[in-house]
Amino acid sequence: MTQERSTAAGADPGEEAGRHVGVIGYGAAGRACAALLLADPRYRLTVLMRSPMAGQLPDRLSAVTSLDALIAARPQIVVEAASAEAFATLAPACLLAGIDVVAASVGALQSRETWDAVVAACSEGRSRLVLPSGAVGGLDYIAAAALSGDIAVTYTSRKPPAAWTAELAAAGLAEAARSQAVTLFEGSAPEAARLYPRNLNAGLTVALAAGIDRTLVRVVADPAVTTNTHEIAVTGAAGDAFLRFANRPSPDNPKTSMITALSLASAVRKRFDPMQ
Repeated sequence: MTQERSTAAGADPGEEAGRHVGVIGYGAAGRACAALLLADPRYRLTVLMRSPMAGQLPDRLSAVTSLDALIAARPQIVVEAASAEAFATLAPACLLAGIDVVAASVGALQSRETWDAVVAACSEGRSRLVLPSGAVGGLDYIAAAALSGDIAVTYTSRKPPAAWTAELAAAGLAEAARSQAVTLFEGSAPEAARLYPRNLNAGLTVALAAGIDRTLVRVVADPAVTTNTHEIAVTGAAGDAFLRFANRPSPDNPKTSMITALSLASAVRKRFDPMQ
């Protein structure tokens, strides 16, 4: 981090200044991420909530109810743990203020308008949008392999039919999905993220590492799986790989994987780690 960016963020990231993190959203992922960071006494948090929270807040955590108040608190980095809508509305302003943002709702970047706003804000604010690994891994391998210029990636989101009840019913596939895997979607990562904004963050994250035009996304309802499963098949000049991740649900919100909050906290910790 350059001196200019340190000044823009309003704080020195060194130990003597502590580690001040902003969090947008205090649902299951936001609360879990906050708890993980607060387990380390070097961290203090400012959380943006829709309305004041009832009851006593954890030590070293303060709450605000406006974006202006969050930015005025001058966190060194902000975690977006809310929604694609919140990301599109709030993240660019943080980036413009010179504050790096770790994004949970990567799928929001499927919107060209949001993408352009983020790029412009990063340029003017001299800040960075950090894309955590989230529900998948191997992104470093995929990004490195993509440099060869010869790579093809297929990302498959495989979930139990119960996760796609409405979609299967609308497509007339509910009966078939009881006994066999059914493909609900096959196409580009941006289109998948647009159609399933709360489910296909991982697909767009993979595509951003590999290249949008080199990535095929498949959405499968599979009665043979019991967890949210992600499969990544890579072929290219540098070699071939197959990665599979079967994530356990968050105990606070079964619709979210436990690994989501862990990934957000890990990305924040890495930002302060002198060894990258």
